Amino acid sequence: MPVGHVKETLGTRIDNDLMKNVLKKVLISSQDGWDGWVMRLFELGEGGYSPRHSHPWPHINYIVSGQGTLHLDGVDHLLQAGSFAYVPGDAIHQFLNRGEEEFRFICIVPEEGDK
Repeated sequence: MPVGHVKETLGTRIDNDLMKNVLKKVLISSQDGWDGWVMRLFELGEGGYSPRHSHPWPHINYIVSGQGTLHLDGVDHLLQAGSFAYVPGDAIHQFLNRGEEEFRFICIVPEEGDK
């Protein structure tokens, strides 16, 4: 059973035309014995955002810190530490940091969602 700390987990920085100021850390996956699922931590810096997109798999999210918006099928939902959200498969969605501090959230997806 893996036990660790997010500060000790390496991440992948993503900054391109679709995503801005994003750090992705894979916390637990099938490599750790959780077959079929992946738990990731996303850190969106000031002005950061994920792509506006859709895919066939759902995901669940828990907001760890900061303030942001989840754009979900045309509706913007304000989020803050302690908020949670379910994004159904095929729903158009995007996360945006709306504050000056990092907007951090856990995102759990089926394995095919983390390819």
